[in-house]
Amino acid sequence: MDPEVIVTGGVDTHTDVHMAAVLDQTGRLLATQAFPATTRGYARLATWLESFGPVDKIGMEGTGHFGAGLLRFLRDYGLTVIEVDRPDRSSRRRNGKSDPLDAESAARAVQSGRANGTPKSRDAEVEMIRALRVARRGAMKARVQAGDQLESLVVSAPETVRAPLRKLSTKQRVRVCAAYRPGPIDNPAAATKHALRILARRWQALQAEIDELDTQLGVLVTAAAPQLLALPGVGVDTAGQLLVTAGDNPERLRSEAAFARLCGAAPIPVSSGRTDRHRLHRGGDRLANNALWRIALVRMHCHQPTKDYVARRITEGGVYQ
Repeated sequence: MDPEVIVTGGVDTHTDVHMAAVLDQTGRLLATQAFPATTRGYARLATWLESFGPVDKIGMEGTGHFGAGLLRFLRDYGLTVIEVDRPDRSSRRRNGKSDPLDAESAARAVQSGRANGTPKSRDAEVEMIRALRVARRGAMKARVQAGDQLESLVVSAPETVRAPLRKLSTKQRVRVCAAYRPGPIDNPAAATKHALRILARRWQALQAEIDELDTQLGVLVTAAAPQLLALPGVGVDTAGQLLVTAGDNPERLRSEAAFARLCGAAPIPVSSGRTDRHRLHRGGDRLANNALWRIALVRMHCHQPTKDYVARRITEGGVYQ
């Protein structure tokens, strides 16, 4: 009787079509096939993999983007999914680039043990926080852009428009410009006032969106991590970002060192010869790294134990001033 074949799957995800590959336990490529990125396509992909034998694990690129729907389906189906980073450029130069090759590479990364990360589950409070933070970040960028455009128009406006606005703060300027009644647009001053009113009202609308999102995020973050918010220097924004980085299943992070690596705050040896030193890891989630940086700055300003620690490290020569 032939021994049972245990297979490993790999998936290269895209907007409309996912490419799948399957390997046997010896690493032999059995087949590749494309499936539509729909619920029916997900079911076909799962049954296609199982037609070759029991599925050990499935390596997947893009679990947080194009592959999010497929990840949820396969988890509910009972299959184990491993997150796979895209191949590095040197590997692609050597082996070429195509969807079947990428799917095969994902399967081989899992089978060799090179990829062993658990994807974020994205099914609870933290996913709600992530979605609201996406909307807030977009509103913040748009508000900054509207404010910059308003400032630029004021600088180049006719003197009759510019003079009353020159020394006002941004919020005061927005209030004044939003109340303009320029009348017929028959001269540069009237046209400028009309444009300023539109930009000011856009700024106000975006600020209202941000305020609404901040209220919702405050409730969610407080419910999800009250102990994190209670720490010195940690606010709703920084706590929300750290929660999003960890995900709804933080148990996937095996240690504090793993979380530090994920946040780009892990030391990496860069020694050579008689030089023995370390530097911070430059990868990871840069938004989480920024959140840690802001927390550290706040603590250095108003948290006495942190002030004492920094003073001691500077005295020891371990921190640059």
